[in-house]
Amino acid sequence: MLETQPKIIVLDDDPTGSQTVHSCLLLMQWDVETLQLGLRDSSPIFFVLTNTRSMTPIQASDTTREVCHNLKIALEKENIKDFLVVSRSDSTLRGHYPIETDVIAEELGEFDAHFLTPAFFEGGRITKDSIHYLLIDGVFTSVEKTEFAKDSVFGYTNSYLPDYVEEKTKGRIKSQEVERFLLTDLRQGVKDRLLNLHNNQCGVVDGEKQSDFDQFATDILSATAQGKRFLFRSAASLLTSLAKLGKQPISAEKMAEYKPTNKPGIVLVGSHVQKTTKQLEQLLKESEAIGVEVEVLELKNNPENRQDLLNNILAKINQVYQENKTPVIYTSRGELTFENSQKRLDFGVEVSNLLMDIVKNLPSDIGFLISKGGITSNDVLSTGLSLRSARLLGQILAGVSVVRTEKNHPLFPNLPVVLFPGNVGDDHGLATVFNRLK
Repeated sequence: MLETQPKIIVLDDDPTGSQTVHSCLLLMQWDVETLQLGLRDSSPIFFVLTNTRSMTPIQASDTTREVCHNLKIALEKENIKDFLVVSRSDSTLRGHYPIETDVIAEELGEFDAHFLTPAFFEGGRITKDSIHYLLIDGVFTSVEKTEFAKDSVFGYTNSYLPDYVEEKTKGRIKSQEVERFLLTDLRQGVKDRLLNLHNNQCGVVDGEKQSDFDQFATDILSATAQGKRFLFRSAASLLTSLAKLGKQPISAEKMAEYKPTNKPGIVLVGSHVQKTTKQLEQLLKESEAIGVEVEVLELKNNPENRQDLLNNILAKINQVYQENKTPVIYTSRGELTFENSQKRLDFGVEVSNLLMDIVKNLPSDIGFLISKGGITSNDVLSTGLSLRSARLLGQILAGVSVVRTEKNHPLFPNLPVVLFPGNVGDDHGLATVFNRLK
């Protein structure tokens, strides 16, 4: 049987999940009409940027339910029966699992299985013998030993994925009940096993290189052509194999061709993970990149002085820009401590609101905007730039996407915007992207 290419609908918990594909739509809104835009688009894949990683569990559940409810209506209106749903999340296992996949299954089920596929090859993440690893300084380290496992909101203790599933589902799905798809299985083909899955069985999938996922995706598409329905909790690399898009139109090294002006750009750094801090240090060594620090402690201690803080930052940005240099706006480094995770999330919203007010007041003729950090990037697209949708151009660095605003954007027409995840790239990654665009 010839498998058709189903529409791949990605609910992305921050806007960096499109970091391995190109030429498709990112939707910042999820009313029925906007979802129909994605379903009608010629690309086999589109992304709905839910930003749920910045939300509480209840908000994440409500948002996912709203998207799925509208999606059901949009699918019916467009008469689309053949589709795959991917709950795209962080490749270091941080996010609202199983909340989001549970809601998707309730709203769009019945699924025969849901798979955890966190391997993200461009970011140095692989899964082997069901253990998820992160490449750190040339050594594959199981993720429970990394800073990401200690995340104050999404922390965990297991990198052996069946145990991770039991931990996150609080024992509802037992470790021994999880179907394991190992490298040897994938390379021999798993279609027969896929055809035998039912009742939203949980599966965890190894991946050491893209060809492993290519083979898995081929078997998935073959099984779906025979009527099986699958859901994925995945990082970005599986999407490459499912969508089969080939090479992007303009190479990473030539992305400056998309710039609307020859003026300097802006770099906005919200992420505070260690990798981002190292990349920021390297970028600030560039003679044309000038740091403008946003003192978040000042915002925390003296929220009544917010307007003064904003005015001072904007004055510094304009001064740097007038000197034909690129302002690098960054939040003060280090993670502040809070009484509980709710207060941390609330303060994160305050910081983001300040950063978005900065974005709205940037010079209108900037040549590019680099946004560093997943949640920051989502806020830049949806709030700072008030976009309904954006066209993904491709990657400027492995795992780092570029989108472009529409030509009639009221503030920044045709502006290339780089969505740079916090935990991607080597120490020179940010400087590399800057130099490719400047």
